[in-house]
Amino acid sequence: MDYRTRLRNIREDRDLTQAEIGKLLQKSQQGYNHIEAGRAELKIEDLAKLCRFYNVSSDYLIGLTDEPKPLKK
Repeated sequence: MDYRTRLRNIREDRDLTQAEIGKLLQKSQQGYNHIEAGRAELKIEDLAKLCRFYNVSSDYLIGLTDEPKPLKK
């Protein structure tokens, strides 16, 4: 699965808006939309923030595994 699709799916599964995730990443709704739509790349710092926020591994978010595996604290 493409990581952009995974990002959209996890956001929608948790009933979050692009604006809410954009705020988390210190971006506008449009800025985050560009990531999901493929017009901008996801920065590694933003990937780390999303992993912590969703409590999933980076392998899950980027589509290397279908197992979310919560992060160990």
